[in-house]
Amino acid sequence: MVIGIPKEIMEGERRVSATPETVAKYKADGFDVLVEKDAGAGALFADREYENAGAVIAYDVKELYKKADLILKVKEPQFNKAENLHELDMMHEGQYIVTFIHPASPANHEMVRKMAEKGVIGLTLDGIPRISRAQNMDALTSMSTCAGYKGILLAANDISKFVPQMFSAAGMFKPCNALIIGAGVAGLQAIATAKRLGAVVYAADIRPDAVEQAKSLGAKIVDTGVPAEVAVGRGGYANALSENWIAAERDALRGTIAQMDIVFCSALVPSKLAPVIITEDMVKAMRSGSVIVDISIDQGGNCEITVPGKTAVLHNVIIEGIKNIPGMLPESSTRMIASNIYNLVRYLSQNASIKLDMSDEIVSGILTTFDGSVVHKGALEAMGVPA
Repeated sequence: MVIGIPKEIMEGERRVSATPETVAKYKADGFDVLVEKDAGAGALFADREYENAGAVIAYDVKELYKKADLILKVKEPQFNKAENLHELDMMHEGQYIVTFIHPASPANHEMVRKMAEKGVIGLTLDGIPRISRAQNMDALTSMSTCAGYKGILLAANDISKFVPQMFSAAGMFKPCNALIIGAGVAGLQAIATAKRLGAVVYAADIRPDAVEQAKSLGAKIVDTGVPAEVAVGRGGYANALSENWIAAERDALRGTIAQMDIVFCSALVPSKLAPVIITEDMVKAMRSGSVIVDISIDQGGNCEITVPGKTAVLHNVIIEGIKNIPGMLPESSTRMIASNIYNLVRYLSQNASIKLDMSDEIVSGILTTFDGSVVHKGALEAMGVPA
């Protein structure tokens, strides 16, 4: 079986789906590996390192897609301007792809349908269940760690004032106020990073356990008013709330958000659209020059007016909708995601060939398109199609 590692084409994306170290492991497992020329350059991995690990460098990406049985990527298939072709148009029936597809996001629905029509078997990294035997495959957790850290640094760079309390010849400057919405992996890293920078940190999460973890890091807790029996779903994840409960959560957070300099949004529901917690009228009530970093944008976003993939200034508030914040830490994030992808491929393969056990919880969580159809439950729900 041939594995293809194309260069990522999203603007500003410097990660790559395999390192020389993981290529050597694929080779040891019996796979052949094609790596597009300069695929690892953005993450500081040279072609010669991949060749030394046993890969063949591909100078024509169309040939790579043609020859590969399994494509490993970081971001979902997109339009390749250099080739004047969508990446899916270079793929073929029966080919596997492992990447972050984010199939529930409305922005990706057309692409997911096309993937199904092409007969491509899509396996999405954001569907890995958070169970003990899948921990080493959990790229979402790895990238969330990166996004929590770098997202706060991004906000600190955007904001027009000091983050920590500062004493100077001109007097004392008060520290920034930062609210972290969603105290999962990314949120907890954001809390820790904002605290290190000297901000006064607040946190909100509908799950009691997440609230306790946020409190242990020194965050001041903002009560969402959502009871635990409504908030907590399978495996300790957040439940998808009814519109009434989301409205109640918005009301509980409204006053606090208006007083914040930084709001970091990371509230997600597994395999579903992200809940809209910050409405446009709430943005209008924020201080001029304040910053929202919405890392939930891949699944629709927690802020109603976040512009996907862009930094926008709306109602005098800077709203970061950048979709590849982990890509701003290309070396560290590549090492993490490449390891996660390798562990997943190894789990799914026997004798260097992919074998999907449809009864397996991991397979059912990641399988997005199969046998010409969209099969991902979250995607079908978001598309309004009965599962």
